[in-house]
Amino acid sequence: MNESIMSKMGSSILPRNKVNVLKRLTRDIIKNKAIYLIALPGIMYYIIYYYWPMLGVTIAFKSFVASKGVFGSPWIGLEHFVNFFKSYYFTRILRNTLVISFYSIVIGFPAPIILALLLNEVRNQVFKRVVQTVTYMPHFISVVVVSGMIIAFTQKQGLFNDVLSVLGVPRENWLLNADWFRAIFVGSDIWQEIGWGSIIYLAALTGIDSSLYEAAKIDGAGRWKQLIHITLPGLLPTIIILLILRMGFVMNVGFEKVILLYSPSTYEKADVISSFVYRKGIIEANYSYATAVGFFNSAVNFIFLLSANKLSKKYSESSLF
Repeated sequence: MNESIMSKMGSSILPRNKVNVLKRLTRDIIKNKAIYLIALPGIMYYIIYYYWPMLGVTIAFKSFVASKGVFGSPWIGLEHFVNFFKSYYFTRILRNTLVISFYSIVIGFPAPIILALLLNEVRNQVFKRVVQTVTYMPHFISVVVVSGMIIAFTQKQGLFNDVLSVLGVPRENWLLNADWFRAIFVGSDIWQEIGWGSIIYLAALTGIDSSLYEAAKIDGAGRWKQLIHITLPGLLPTIIILLILRMGFVMNVGFEKVILLYSPSTYEKADVISSFVYRKGIIEANYSYATAVGFFNSAVNFIFLLSANKLSKKYSESSLF
């Protein structure tokens, strides 16, 4: 069968615009086959580990039976979602997740920006590099080690209590006090990521035209006015894009650290959606129910991301798409 006949058959089956896209893609693959060959491992990685497992989300709408598999298990519709919304845990874990995320965004998101702005004003390069190195290092410590440090430092005989006891503060095991859990969780996150998060803002600051600062100095603008009228506006597009991306993870409170730090005495304020999914899915082997809760979590994240992007597009010139 020659090429013209195949082309006519393809045109009769597919719409003309899709046929044109396939033709262009085929020609591009033939022309740049070396580049596509290099990209192939990365594409296969995402297909195998990210897109193919997404078929498993269908068990959120099924009564999953391991012996029947994902596709053989019977459909039950939205039963798991309804049970989750009616459960005692729904209000608690949703509130805890949103509160911890709110603290992380309000306090944790500006922290790297402030550090980057402060480092940008430092003229002593040795001091600047020392501060950068010290603040970057916690990022490379694993969550397990960080959690171990937190547990050791916050015990009754730990370092923090030793210091505070000098000031007359009574000793207590902070991790057993539910009122302290969120502060410890968010504070340790900021300590671990503030230096790493400031890298991209420092890079953005180097992209601001230096002639603007020179012109401002000639006009008599001091450091503060330069910060307000040049530095912050120059940094704003980067801040907006990173904030939009951050909004896509509002419901993703890191379950590893929560699981390592929380206890039954702090469940009331520490239990979040991701830790709930872990308990239901891994410990109780209730895979369908855990998948339904995880699917709800991802759907809410997606809505937050789209909403933030839409608001940004409406009120600024920066947006993801």
